[in-house]
Amino acid sequence: MPLSEHEQRMLEQMERALYAEDPKFATALEGSGLRTYTRRRVYQAIAGFLVGIALLMAGMVAQWIWISVVGFLVMLGCAVLVVTGWRKAPRGGSPRGAAGAPGRRGPARQRRSMMDRIEQRWQRRRDEQGR
Repeated sequence: MPLSEHEQRMLEQMERALYAEDPKFATALEGSGLRTYTRRRVYQAIAGFLVGIALLMAGMVAQWIWISVVGFLVMLGCAVLVVTGWRKAPRGGSPRGAAGAPGRRGPARQRRSMMDRIEQRWQRRRDEQGR
């Protein structure tokens, strides 16, 4: 179920507030590290799948059934890792979009000024509710 426009704005405000309060924690949650980890795991599983094929073939050529069974099990396990890794992989692009990515100087300045405005609004709302 997609979020409504109001819910998306609220989520973006919370993300920006989190980024303003603890940038290190926010960048850890952004997902780029998770995406890299997942991609690396999928590539390792593909390499393991190829090793499993090699073991299966070697067992058939040498007529050692147990090597073929081990190769098949390696292939099966790696195939499961590839499929689950591919499904769990985060989609490209962050909710803030490419322009809001940290490390780019122009949008970072713009985001800071926008962050200041959002923080001011947030403080105003908290002050109004506190009264």
